[in-house]
Amino acid sequence: MSGISEKIEAEGFAIVPAAQTRDLLGGLSDWDLFADSWNDLGVDGFMADGGRYRRRRFAAFAAGADGTIARKPHQPHYQSRDYNALNGGVQRWFEPVTQGVAEHPVTQGVLKAGLALFQPLTADPPAGASSDWHVELHQFRIEAHDGEAGLPTPEGAHRDGVDWVIVMLVERHNVASGVTDIFDPDGRALGSFTLTEPGDAVFLDDHRVLHGVTAISPLEAGQEARRDVLVVTFRRED
Repeated sequence: MSGISEKIEAEGFAIVPAAQTRDLLGGLSDWDLFADSWNDLGVDGFMADGGRYRRRRFAAFAAGADGTIARKPHQPHYQSRDYNALNGGVQRWFEPVTQGVAEHPVTQGVLKAGLALFQPLTADPPAGASSDWHVELHQFRIEAHDGEAGLPTPEGAHRDGVDWVIVMLVERHNVASGVTDIFDPDGRALGSFTLTEPGDAVFLDDHRVLHGVTAISPLEAGQEARRDVLVVTFRRED
């Protein structure tokens, strides 16, 4: 945990290979059941570019400074157009993450690890302000076919408008490209890498860096390509 914190403090992001993710989460218990849930995601109907290449589910949680985590009632996902010029500015209602996935050991491990990691890196709130966190969890599948690329970040390099972000690869099947690029706010490139193994992850300081992922296409023609990721964001409650 300390090594990840040091990298984030120094560079604004930390790449965590799958083996280290397993250590961080105390193992990847029942991973196959967790990963299989990505086969039950609905098409994202809010794509302003008209794309049908993204599937997703969504959930929100409250996380306390004492380490408690509780699921919130289902709600829309909202980003201002300042952070998402393509799809922002509207309340987007997605199908909820199933309770089985929300309670799964891998999901809970990621939520708890994020809270334990980010809380010490975050300045104490002003007197009287909340020290709790609003946490959003997204299951994403990006699909591509011959002649039809899939866009993991159709809005381009961006911030999410939160405090901290975790992106963890769940599966990568028949995918060419899908390179993650990290930039500073002035657009200077800070890093470029590809999440390839299930459990590979990147932890991001959303105030300090922008992130984007290049379009994916099938590595082997005639077969579907898909890239499944779990994205979890942490924002101090107002």
